[in-house]
Amino acid sequence: MPDHELLAAQFERNRDRLRGVAFRMLGSSLEADDAVQEAWLRVTRADANAIDNLPGWLTTVVARVCLDMLRTRRARGEESLGAHEPAPGDGRRHERTPEQDALLADAVGTALLVVLDTLAPAERVAFVLHDMFDLSFDEIAPIVDRSPVAARQLASRARRRVRGAPAPTADRLRQRQLVDAFIAASKAGDFEALVSVLAPDVEFRCDAKARKMGGPADMRGAVAVAKTFAGRAQVAKPGLVNGEPAIIVDPKGRLLLVINLRFDGDRIVEMEAVAGRDTLGELDIELL
Repeated sequence: MPDHELLAAQFERNRDRLRGVAFRMLGSSLEADDAVQEAWLRVTRADANAIDNLPGWLTTVVARVCLDMLRTRRARGEESLGAHEPAPGDGRRHERTPEQDALLADAVGTALLVVLDTLAPAERVAFVLHDMFDLSFDEIAPIVDRSPVAARQLASRARRRVRGAPAPTADRLRQRQLVDAFIAASKAGDFEALVSVLAPDVEFRCDAKARKMGGPADMRGAVAVAKTFAGRAQVAKPGLVNGEPAIIVDPKGRLLLVINLRFDGDRIVEMEAVAGRDTLGELDIELL
């Protein structure tokens, strides 16, 4: 059998499974069919002899198509189309009955689809592939363009949202308040307010990239750190880095650096400025 015929036969054998992957990622049977069709177009340009694990490779192709669609949808502020049957006569192949679509939706669960729609694209892809289809994080990492560790963090964060993350603890709320207070005092040049949120022996460190960007040398002590930051941080924002309160610097939406923080009670005890592109790319960052 010629290579292209072998690929076509294998694709058809995997079509229903691939549609299931796409539906769980996109929440729409229409979009799932579009994703599978786009995946097929990509498959036709592939070299079958270079593929060791064809079912896994097909899943990866569909996942990447879905990730692109999710990112486009998010950029345009669109919602998923929902699990609707394509209109009669629209020319789509492999059309299904409304009963088949209903069974597919029931298998996922309407409530779960609603929650999945709240996730960032990479979170949704990592969660679906790992928790629903048992792909390893080594396999997921190149799809979402993250390291395996970062892919695991994406899935973990998505899982917490899906299960219903517990309300923030009093400590976590206080930490967010400290971040807000530090940023406000820094912008206002309020030296005393800065000292009040810093531990007396607070430590500040920069990675090499942050130092090249003009970041201060490593230092220790509330007075030294407060003097350095008074009147600065004009474009800093509070955020979460890998789920932990942190300071984000992204002028005009362009991420420059993050400052990771460690807390002890009502004080900040460690600050670490990170600006290396490789490191930033592996962090799960969310503005608050």
